[in-house]
Amino acid sequence: MSRVQLALRVPDLAASIAFYTKLFGTGPAKLRDGYANFAVTEPPLKLVLIEGAAGEDTRMDHLGVEVATTEAVHTATTRLAEAGLATVEENDTTCCYALQDKVWVHGPGREPWEVYVVKADADTLAGQQGGTCCTGPSEAVTEPSVTAAGTCC
Repeated sequence: MSRVQLALRVPDLAASIAFYTKLFGTGPAKLRDGYANFAVTEPPLKLVLIEGAAGEDTRMDHLGVEVATTEAVHTATTRLAEAGLATVEENDTTCCYALQDKVWVHGPGREPWEVYVVKADADTLAGQQGGTCCTGPSEAVTEPSVTAAGTCC
């Protein structure tokens, strides 16, 4: 099963959790310091909330497609590359309190998209030094990411 992911950077995590719990009729599937995600069944959606600076407006952090297997990530990587899109792969990366395999691409407005699989839970928000967790790659892609590489979800 695949589902679209929307990651938002929010100024008030508690208020956002309360709002989205009411909106989708379900609570967070994962809740950590400065982070929450919802695995919404209907509509099929992975909603990620990342705590941002107080007083700022909510903004899009990145978009994604969660897939069921690493093979599905590899299939997407091949398809995207064959379509002429610049891709950056990350395997066994820790991001958003999960061990993931993923591939990043950017839309024409520099919006970062990831196709990813969650392989296991992790104890940390960010992974290895220099990773592109939740912001997409910036140096290896023709169009830089919307946010600075190295910051994480």
